Amino acid sequence: MPLLRTLIRVVLTLSIVVLAIVLGVTLWDTYMIAPWTRDGRVRVYVVDVAPEVPGTVVQVPVVDNQFVHKGEPLFVLDPVRFRLAIREAQARLDGAEEDLKLKRNDAKRRMGLGGIVSAEEQEVFNSNVATQVAAVDAARAALDLAKLNLQRSVLYSPVNGYVTNLNLRVGDYLTAGQPRLAVIDADSYWVNGYFEETKMWGVHVGDVARVKLMGYKQIIPGHVVSIARGINDQNGNPDRLGLQDVNPIFTWVRLAQRIPVRIHLDHVPESVTLAAGMTCTVTVGPQSRSQKGHLTTWLQDHL
Repeated sequence: MPLLRTLIRVVLTLSIVVLAIVLGVTLWDTYMIAPWTRDGRVRVYVVDVAPEVPGTVVQVPVVDNQFVHKGEPLFVLDPVRFRLAIREAQARLDGAEEDLKLKRNDAKRRMGLGGIVSAEEQEVFNSNVATQVAAVDAARAALDLAKLNLQRSVLYSPVNGYVTNLNLRVGDYLTAGQPRLAVIDADSYWVNGYFEETKMWGVHVGDVARVKLMGYKQIIPGHVVSIARGINDQNGNPDRLGLQDVNPIFTWVRLAQRIPVRIHLDHVPESVTLAAGMTCTVTVGPQSRSQKGHLTTWLQDHL
């Protein structure tokens, strides 16, 4: 019995030592070697919709957070002013065309009076015709612009996406170029993973990646599409005298810089709702290289 108890103690001690070694190696591989980061953010392109012409909003057929397809109307400006501008431009074009007919007839009559009308006078009338042709072209362009402004009075969604932070209301007056509505491009979600520079040896363009959002258990597959080639260096900012401002650091403590890595999401499960700004854990590389079994995965998610 004493021998058995001693043997059990030895076995338990050795088991604990082996388990501690395995955990230590796993932790070292997970946190110090494997290319992964918990500092990941979901990003997306946002389209700022602004009118090209000024006007008063008369319709807003969308609501906040509504999904809209490309080409669907977002809001409508009062079209009365633009229709009046079309009528005015049409009237000017009609008048310019009538003047052109008159000047062409005058020029033709003088072309047949070669012995009576001097060449200089014929040249003047021909020049008047050319000038009036230019005036007709200008009037026609003004009419086309007026029609285009009427078309631009209805703002359509340029992408498939979600209307976000909608504060636009009927009666608001908008100026040209003033963004008043934003549409999130639903087809442009990606993830920026900010990797420590000590782990960049294992990150390459084309590598497979796995993304785990904080609020979901599903793993989203992806791949690396690009690596940032530069980040801001605060030491390079000059002071008011033009001298370089260098921040002091502890010699024995040196924090690793974070390099942005862009991750394309290959397939997003339907049960996952993506939102720009969400945080996530990003792991890069083959499963055998970056995640050795379920233990490593659990450690990355919980430690």
